[in-house]
This record gives sequence, structure tokens and C-alpha cells, in this order.
Amino acid sequence: MVQDLASVRASLEAQGIDIIRLVFADVLGISRSKDLLVSEMEHTAKHGPAFCQGVWVTTTRGGVIDDGHGSISAGLPDLVSKIDFSTLRPLPWEPGVAIAIADTYEPDGRENLSSPRMVLKLVLEEYRKLGLQAIFGPEVEFYIARKNVAGLFERAINKTGRVYMTGALVDPEGLFLSMIRNLGKLGIGTFAGNHEFSPSQYEINLWHSEALDAADRTFIMKGAVKELAARANLYATFMGKPWNDEGGSGFHAHISLANLDGENLMHAGEDLSELAEHFLAGILGHARAMTALTNPTVNAYKRLRPDSLAPYRINWGYDNRSTLVRVPPDRGGGTRLEVRVGDGAANPYVIISAILAAGLDGIKNKSEAPAPAEGWSYHDEQYEVLPGSLREALDALERDDFLKETLGEQFIKTFVALKRDEIERYLAHVSDWEIAEYLEDF
Repeated sequence: MVQDLASVRASLEAQGIDIIRLVFADVLGISRSKDLLVSEMEHTAKHGPAFCQGVWVTTTRGGVIDDGHGSISAGLPDLVSKIDFSTLRPLPWEPGVAIAIADTYEPDGRENLSSPRMVLKLVLEEYRKLGLQAIFGPEVEFYIARKNVAGLFERAINKTGRVYMTGALVDPEGLFLSMIRNLGKLGIGTFAGNHEFSPSQYEINLWHSEALDAADRTFIMKGAVKELAARANLYATFMGKPWNDEGGSGFHAHISLANLDGENLMHAGEDLSELAEHFLAGILGHARAMTALTNPTVNAYKRLRPDSLAPYRINWGYDNRSTLVRVPPDRGGGTRLEVRVGDGAANPYVIISAILAAGLDGIKNKSEAPAPAEGWSYHDEQYEVLPGSLREALDALERDDFLKETLGEQFIKTFVALKRDEIERYLAHVSDWEIAEYLEDF
């Protein structure tokens, strides 16, 4: 191991790399990191570095809850990180720095099952046992915002009607163009991007690949977008519904299943294969519980409304953008499902794990999918409505024994504890809406 690290150090130094930025996703999908000096990596990377397990139970506002794995009552013990060198790549906008993803372990060497990346690995192993691998292609939307003189967030541009455009009319400061160029140099499979439906909303497309690789690349992309915006004194947000007067940002997951040789198994001529139908049925059957993981914020449920171009009912359809699961028109090797429910704020590892866990149950039980929805399906009452709040979705998740077992009790307990805390803080907060609605008249 020491010799391997020495070789890596020599290679990096020859490329002018003197810092490895070691990153991993916490339960919420927030990037936790440490900068390692390459000159010292034979010491720092051999047995670590270590982080505090409190990272798993840290809220978005920096509080640490006393629930879940490694929390305060446990004494906030260490976790140990190990670099996955296959993920290492130089940062084009920060000379001398290379980024790499870490896996996390307990101090005794056991896998740390609070880690979303470890959870995804365990789910993928269940597919490998069936002779299958999962292929994912992510599409993620986000807004670019700035702070006004009052210190409030606002969209960086406000001109409507410029969907599917690029250039100065939708990117006057050239930030999005800079993002695309830098992401291309980063080597994470970025191939396209454009201004989306709403003002100052953008989408970036990544090539499809094996599920763990796709999750890694999406995690890196989201962090890179936020960092590049911050360098321009702007803000990139993947928050699902940041503005009352405009649409939300989604995380659309294109999924196919293949054999271990990479052959797409989703099609039978022009029809979906039985495997695809079972997989689809599993997703629909666990949709209510799955939504807690694919739409993991209080805000996310403000996006899942009728006539919103986001899903509202538990259904599927052929090339139908009003459904939870859309089957794009491609066939043969391009046959896939597009799960459209995901929120832009979702953790890439968690959203992929949740979809695959749900689909796995359908495969194992040979579940049958209902008939496809036809047309604009938002008001078709034969289909059940998705959860209307994070609390409702969490209740469904805690009742779903299969998802809890497949994703692991340790991860689910920690995730639910964080999210219950988020709900309670939200309910206790007096919002601008309440002030505007009640203060003058009551």
C-alpha cells in the first residue's frame, strides 16, 4: 500500500498537483471534504484521514441532532475515509488541486452504513447477484441567483419565454458557458446544457453509465456548479421550488438494466421486456415511501403539484411528461425508464439507491405494472396521488419494510431523524407568508 501511494504521489507531483481535495456526500447530499497535501499522502491516506461521525447527523443549519448513528450520545466518534483513486481528477479552475471521492468506514474497518455511497454499493450488489447491472443517465436542473441590496435572494435574470436557449440573452455574464467548459474539462461526462423553462433556470446533461459511476459524477457536478457560481459572487441552487411564481427544479433519472456484459435487457422488440415491467411495477408499488428519499426536503412537495410538469400521481406512460415514470420513445439499446419525480436537491446516491431498491422488489416478486396513463394525467383519479408533504412521505417510508431492509436500518434511522428535525424546525418558523396574510388584519 505504501509503495502504491508513493507511486500515486510521484504521478500527481509530475502533473503539478500538490493538493487532493477528498470529498464525500453526507446523508443530505452536502459535500464534506478535507484538503490533503500530496507530499504527505503516504501518511494521511494510509490510515485515513478521519472525520467526526457527527457529520451524518448535522443539519443544513449546522446543528447536530442527538439521534442516528454516531450522534452526541455515542460521544461523536470517528469515521475513517479511504480515497477511491478511480475517481481522482484535476480541477480545471483550481490549478494544483485534484478532487477524489472517499469511501467511509468505522474505525474497526467495517463499512460505515450511514454513508449514502456505501448504501448504493450494497443495493448494486443485490443486482449483481441477479446477473444485472444498473445504468443511469442524470438530468439535473438548477437556478442561478444573486443577493439584492436588501440581502434577499433573487433570480440572476428575470426575462421569461427563453426556454431551450443559450448565449448572452440567457447567460449575460457568461457564467453558464464557463460552467459547461469547466465541467467538460473535468471529465465527468458532461455533454450538453441549456437555459430551462423558467428565468435563470438551467439544466446540465451527463452521459449515462453504471449507477455508482453516474452517482459519483452527478455528486461532483453539483458541487462544481455551486463552487463556480460562488467564484462569480453568485449562487447556484438545486432547491426544488425556490420561487413562488416559477416552476421547480427536478432530478430526472434515466434508467436501464443490463446484463453483466452490458447488454440492455429492457426491451422485447418494440415492447418493454418482462424485466422492465417488473422493475417499473416495483417503482410504482413503493412510490409513496420512495418519495421521501427522492424528494427529501419540506420544500420539495411544493413542486409536486397538478399541471406542474412534475409528477403528481403514481402512474407511468409512453413518452408522457405528466407521469411519474416516462418511457422515452427509444428502443433497442436505448430502451429505458425516466423517473421524473426526483427533486433537484436530492442526494444522487440516495435517489439512485431508492429507485433501485423499489425496482428490486418488483423484479423479485415479478410484480405487474398497471396499464399506462394516456394524455394529460394529472386529473385522472384512477391513479393515487403522491405524498403531499415530507411528513406524509416519511410516514410511508417507515411503514415500508422492504425499502428499510434493503437500504439498511442504520441509514434509514439517521435519514428519518434528520428529516423529522427539519419538519419540526419548519413548523416552528414564522414565514413571510404568515406575516403578509395575518399581521395587518388580526
